[in-house]
Amino acid sequence: MTKHKISIVIPAYNEQSSLPVLLPRIVEVIPPSCDYEIIVVDDGSRDNTAEAVLTARHHNTRIHLISLSRNFGHQYALKAGLDMATGDCVITMDADLQHPPHLLPELIQGWQNGYDIVYTVRRENKQTPFLKRLSSRLYYRLFNFLTGLHLTSGSADFRLLDKRVVAEIKKLPERMLFLRGMISWMGFRQLAVPYTPADRYAGKSRYTWRKMFSLALTGATSFSLKPLRLAVYMGLTVAFLGCLLTAYVLYMRLFNGSVISGWASTLCVILILGGVQLLMMGIIGEYIGMIFMEAKRRPQYIISHTTLDRTDK
Repeated sequence: MTKHKISIVIPAYNEQSSLPVLLPRIVEVIPPSCDYEIIVVDDGSRDNTAEAVLTARHHNTRIHLISLSRNFGHQYALKAGLDMATGDCVITMDADLQHPPHLLPELIQGWQNGYDIVYTVRRENKQTPFLKRLSSRLYYRLFNFLTGLHLTSGSADFRLLDKRVVAEIKKLPERMLFLRGMISWMGFRQLAVPYTPADRYAGKSRYTWRKMFSLALTGATSFSLKPLRLAVYMGLTVAFLGCLLTAYVLYMRLFNGSVISGWASTLCVILILGGVQLLMMGIIGEYIGMIFMEAKRRPQYIISHTTLDRTDK
């Protein structure tokens, strides 16, 4: 009986402390009935992440390293691993041990039961700051409203993808990546598995608010033209209100012989109009910027070296 091959893709940035703990735990829980490969993508780390992977590989040649030439970002490191994976299914997970390895057999079981995508949904954790939980809920609701997709609140990049799904992802040409949205957009038969994230094993999260906002903006603008349409509606609304105010001022001047006094109200109107105009210009500029980046056709990532030999692909 032929064994199914499981590819596990782990993007890593400065994770030299976590990987020596994570990799053995993954190996322990992989079902004996499955063959496997573990692909760690070093996303331009500044510590000894690559050396930690090579040390683990010395004891287990199924562990592989892909080193990117610089830090390209989490989504692009994931894409590099997906492009190089050859398993019948591919599991993606983070290197900080917040994605629990003991959940891997459940993901694999869901795939063996016929699901093409088995994704995880993060349970609410009281230790997570309230502001972060609130912003996450609001974003998913806003994303679903703007795109018409259904992205489950709390869904993570800890998921299993059938090789057919991975093949379709490889065909998608865009350079501005938001994999959660892309996978939701693709469809296929999907299964959600809830999980409680563990504490980060070492160090601090490098996913800053700025990076999260950038990813959220990419996701919202990659799948819908609604932000542009909302900008149009907002402009029409403000213009209509401006016309009403102008009519009121003319009426007061022509029929009552007086004008509205006070610079405060005038200043408020100017600031509101200016803010709306800048907002609309920003939305339009974001789309133009995405067109500019896509038109360049630059590679999504550059591999400096790897232990993988893919001449058989």
